[in-house]
Amino acid sequence: MSARKPVPGRKLAAKPVVKAPARKTAAKKAASTNAAAKRAGAKKAARRFEASDPILTEIIRNGVLAVTEEMKSNLMRTAYNMIIYEALDFTVGLFTAEGDTISIGLGLPMFIRGMSETVRAKIRHFGRENIRPGDILVTNDAYLTGSHLNHFTFSLPIFFEGELCAFACCMAHWPDVGGTLGGVTTDIYSEGLQIPMVKYQKAGVVNDDLVDIIRMNVRDPDRAMGDLRAQITAVTTGERRFGELLARYGRIETLSAIRHIMEQSERAARARTRDIPDGVYEATSYMDDDGVDIGKRIPIKVKVIVSGEDMTIDLSEVAKQVRGFYNSGETTGYACAQVAYKCVTSPTDYPINEGSFRSLNVVLAPGTIVSAVKPAAMRWWMTFPMTIVDTIFKALEAAIPDRVIAGHHADLLSVRVHGIAPRTGAFFMGSFGPLGGGWGAKMTEDGMSATVCLNDGDTHNSPVESVEAKYPLFIERLSLRDGSGGAGKFRGGLGIERKVVARVPMTLNAQVDRVHCAPWGLDGGMDGFGNEVTVLLDSGEVRDAPNAKVFMQRLAPREGFYARSGGGGGFGSPLERDPARVAFDVEEGYVTRESAHDDYGVVLGQDGRLDEAATIALRAKLAARAA
Repeated sequence: MSARKPVPGRKLAAKPVVKAPARKTAAKKAASTNAAAKRAGAKKAARRFEASDPILTEIIRNGVLAVTEEMKSNLMRTAYNMIIYEALDFTVGLFTAEGDTISIGLGLPMFIRGMSETVRAKIRHFGRENIRPGDILVTNDAYLTGSHLNHFTFSLPIFFEGELCAFACCMAHWPDVGGTLGGVTTDIYSEGLQIPMVKYQKAGVVNDDLVDIIRMNVRDPDRAMGDLRAQITAVTTGERRFGELLARYGRIETLSAIRHIMEQSERAARARTRDIPDGVYEATSYMDDDGVDIGKRIPIKVKVIVSGEDMTIDLSEVAKQVRGFYNSGETTGYACAQVAYKCVTSPTDYPINEGSFRSLNVVLAPGTIVSAVKPAAMRWWMTFPMTIVDTIFKALEAAIPDRVIAGHHADLLSVRVHGIAPRTGAFFMGSFGPLGGGWGAKMTEDGMSATVCLNDGDTHNSPVESVEAKYPLFIERLSLRDGSGGAGKFRGGLGIERKVVARVPMTLNAQVDRVHCAPWGLDGGMDGFGNEVTVLLDSGEVRDAPNAKVFMQRLAPREGFYARSGGGGGFGSPLERDPARVAFDVEEGYVTRESAHDDYGVVLGQDGRLDEAATIALRAKLAARAA
């Protein structure tokens, strides 16, 4: 067993990272070389504030939020692939000259650590003295970003008055980076093109050799180059707008206000941590399998230690890295802890910044499913981490039941297809945005229905019309999944059922988990339904994938599949739910009549009306049986 050691949440070791390029001509060199920052630097701020001025602090707080929001908007408006402009599978951010998070745009919570660690790694790799105006740094190193090779991360240094003041950064998902199309990968080398930390652009001049390497290794280079240019648009937007803040309010004053914001966030997080009773809290859950050793469960064990205003989240006993492609790098291990900590200490404190995590320590052991080392496969990196966050909440239920939720469906339910379009002869490769599903109930309210999984935060599902317009698919059904939420005093949210029919021959791959490790209830609440994938063949045969994993399944026209997301777990005993609310749930289709009777102890007449006397008697009988 590897030695375990606590690592402060704000001092993480990271490997060198690779950069991603953006193409520009030599004629545009001058315009690329931090022109906006140089123009801004030539001016003196019209007004100077004291370093700790509270008015300036609030102006800068909203200013950096506005910058990252504009970066996000410009990326969406210029990207070529639906996974960016519809599903919003990306995150943008501003970082200090040391790589600490200033503000990240709402996006994927699991990017929260990968982006800052990528900036820090680039600083270490190149040396601060070798990062100059007009440089753009890029990488898709999966072990550094913590995710998979599909995530290209571009970082642009922001200079003002000759000083490196910050970085603008953008991490976004490219649908294809080469590699095998289907099946389960078992090492990183089969998953596509690996770009180490390099300069996509140096002093305003694009590295065309790097661009050519990327173009040669992707299946749709035009779209890839479009997304690349969109990411460059995002980081240059951040450079320009942050430079304007520096020019208007002063470099020293603006950076001082940012430090003040981080200190405020730190104080808020520490205060909320002090409210949690000291103690050691543990919980265990499981994943179905790794896609290679089918049916072999993957254990998830977490430990949370609270001492005063400090919290330690120990993930050293989660499963060792697996042979299949569900591993992620250590920055995702830290992100799991940070996402859970943010949710229970300062969920509405914006901007999301480094200060919020200074009272959090994270313990990782090398070579686990959230600290994998090369050559572990990483393609489906996002699946296990969200269950780890769920399990941290499960552990903390004993201490702060009012701040946690029951288990949720915890999977993207993202199903991929590829084939040749007969009409054009062109290759197509499509995937659906996150399907959404049921979230767990809280101590005081029902769980949310049809909501994207925890990992994906601000991402969206793909509109039916967009999918049908771009791919030879027909979405025959998209609806809530009846009765899928776990029963409880407050019930879990409902999952979604989607039926898809192929219009041309194609190949199907599904990598879904949490079929058997259903979303759990808390404090007497019942489990929700697990996730499901069902293949529908023209012969009439129906194949329920026992673990929701389907690899290289050929579909003929008119064949298809169902993807069903799980429901959330319930919170509290179902016998404590208001019978009138249960009757309403049955009328709306949220709860089945059978569940109303068997789980909630509610008796309804043929007309759906509540029989109060019979309900009291049935609940007494069920309570006695449970005792």
